[in-house]
Amino acid sequence: MQMSDLGRFLVIAGVALTVMGVILWSGFGRSWLVRLPGDIHYTRGNFSFYFPVVACLVLSIVLTFILWLFKR
Repeated sequence: MQMSDLGRFLVIAGVALTVMGVILWSGFGRSWLVRLPGDIHYTRGNFSFYFPVVACLVLSIVLTFILWLFKR
């Protein structure tokens, strides 16, 4: 990878992260992003545990696809 390719990738990744941050900060997607079917949620008394298994898988697939597009 040449230096210009790395710079272009960093700029595009920064812009994408900024856009995603603004979207999530605005509250859009809060209802469907944090409670996907298949996520683990356990509550007992005053203890609550939440692990977003499906959300992690979806995020991994999306990021893999985006990085695959940049590699081409």
